[in-house]
Amino acid sequence: MVAITLPDGSVRKFDDPVSVADVAASIGPGLAKAALGGKVDGKLVDTSFRIDQDAKLAIVTDKDPDGLDLIRHSTAHLLAYAVKELFPDAQVTIGPVIENGFYYDFSYKRPFTPEDLAAIEKRMAEISKKDIPVHREEWKRDEAVKFFHSIGEKYKAEIIASIPSEEGISLYREGDFIDLCRGPHVPSTGKLKVFKLMKVAGAYWRGDHRNEMLQRIYGTAWAKKEDQDAYLHMLEEAEKRDHRRIGTQLDLFHLQDEAPGMVFWHPKGWAVWQQVEQYMRRVYQDNGYQEIRCPQILSRSLWEKSGHWENYKDNMFTTESEKHDFAVKPMNCPGHVQVFNKGVRSYRELPLRYGEFGACHRNEPSGALHGIMRVRGFTQDDGHIFCTEEQILPECVEYTALLQRVYADFGFKDIIYKVATRPVKRVGQDAQWDIAEEALMESLRRSGCAFEVSPGEGAFYGPKIEYSLKDAIGRVWQLGTMQVDFNMPGAFGAEYVAEDNSRKVPVMLHRAIVGSFERFIGILLESYAGALPLWLAPVQVVVMNVTDRQEAYVREVEAALKAAGIRVDSDLRNEKITYKIREHSIQKLPYQLVLGDKEVAAKTVSARTRSGENLAPVPLEAFISRLKSEVADRT
Repeated sequence: MVAITLPDGSVRKFDDPVSVADVAASIGPGLAKAALGGKVDGKLVDTSFRIDQDAKLAIVTDKDPDGLDLIRHSTAHLLAYAVKELFPDAQVTIGPVIENGFYYDFSYKRPFTPEDLAAIEKRMAEISKKDIPVHREEWKRDEAVKFFHSIGEKYKAEIIASIPSEEGISLYREGDFIDLCRGPHVPSTGKLKVFKLMKVAGAYWRGDHRNEMLQRIYGTAWAKKEDQDAYLHMLEEAEKRDHRRIGTQLDLFHLQDEAPGMVFWHPKGWAVWQQVEQYMRRVYQDNGYQEIRCPQILSRSLWEKSGHWENYKDNMFTTESEKHDFAVKPMNCPGHVQVFNKGVRSYRELPLRYGEFGACHRNEPSGALHGIMRVRGFTQDDGHIFCTEEQILPECVEYTALLQRVYADFGFKDIIYKVATRPVKRVGQDAQWDIAEEALMESLRRSGCAFEVSPGEGAFYGPKIEYSLKDAIGRVWQLGTMQVDFNMPGAFGAEYVAEDNSRKVPVMLHRAIVGSFERFIGILLESYAGALPLWLAPVQVVVMNVTDRQEAYVREVEAALKAAGIRVDSDLRNEKITYKIREHSIQKLPYQLVLGDKEVAAKTVSARTRSGENLAPVPLEAFISRLKSEVADRT
């Protein structure tokens, strides 16, 4: 007798071992048809999985997040099936699920063309309509290696050969196609109805540039056509909002091959940067942070003590001087501990909050670089709080509230919270990890924030809260962090004098709100499509004359606006006013002042907003007051 407990608490009993599909059928034909897989005692399995002992079972359909992953995983294999039918000489390698879709890497004698993608997608649809059953098979490793060698799939054979011989090998067969996979998969190809191939890109075998360059075909797959349509529309919007295009259009920055992953900021772009930095500097000042500055290059010995040399060396730029190894800092933490260590610290000084706009460099792979979103040289609003164990919780609660206020000022109010817990490769004692993880979770509970847990995704030195925001078109960007670190301060000999005169090691909280300034500005540009709010706009107002008669008044208005702290340009070119208006509209300026003879005579200004609205003429003082109010409100 096998007892199956369903999510609603009801129990169904079966005389013999039973499959997930059988249980779904016993509940009703509708569920049997909709079933894509199951969760047995929390483990995702195929509908063919047989349950031979009492268990908890949830039937997975396309309404569940796990169901969508099953669809995408299975569609990756459908892609490989279609490629092998159309291009028998192609070799398949790996094909995982990624955000919003999947990809599969292939080795083939020539590049795939857009016409090839269209043909592959068509064949995928044909295979889907045949509703071919998908079967799981268990093989011995060496037999599987031999089989894949026999059919010319050397990459699959290499992957399987790297698996320990004592581990079981699972293959999935659909029609004439068979592939290595842990699974699970949907029960048949007919469950895969909504998908689209997106693009082809290069990818090295096993991610190593010394290996063969493969062809990676990206695709997206969804449960419903309307969901895919919405996603594709979002991609169209994202393309229009690409920060690289906006950066060129608005003359904000550029990148070039002589400095890969490094940004050349132009005057207007640097004006935006300064608004972000000065805003964050006020945040520091108003919330008890002391701003500091640490060296760019530090000795290898410090990076060894911090653990970065062992755990992060491949991502660090290193150099040598007088037979001594150094590294350009990829992060600011070790330097902040050095500042803390200068002088005897008392418990009365804690929490001690340091902040730095620290320039960091990381040796990111060239293929991963993306505009100013993913760079090798960047600046963080980096902060570290040295505190006692008892202060962790209130500091984290206060920090979350601060972060929410900052994001709201930049126009982001939809925040997602995740707690990333201890990874397999880590330092420190489990008891300290227990304290740190619970403090982070409790801080979010007290802040009234619902959160998810990301097991194993913490840093090697401590768990963290990841704060992500949604932009104007619904994309999620991970930005802020709060990390609890019991380990690094002790590694550097940091200590304070406790109330009982004993020496104790402080806890170090690593925190950043906007993270990389470069990436954050890229997100702002894309979310606002370049039309930044007045307080962030590099040029807030342009003043234009209709004819030469207004030139003196234009200069007078420009001077008054500059004196009021407004970022203003004037346009006195001998061009038609309609041409000027159109040109500055393309630059997405918040306000354009058009001054004619009437404005000169009345000493007023006529403003045109970015949306095209023409405001009634007002005295210059009233317009300046409007600007100051809008800047102060950050609307």
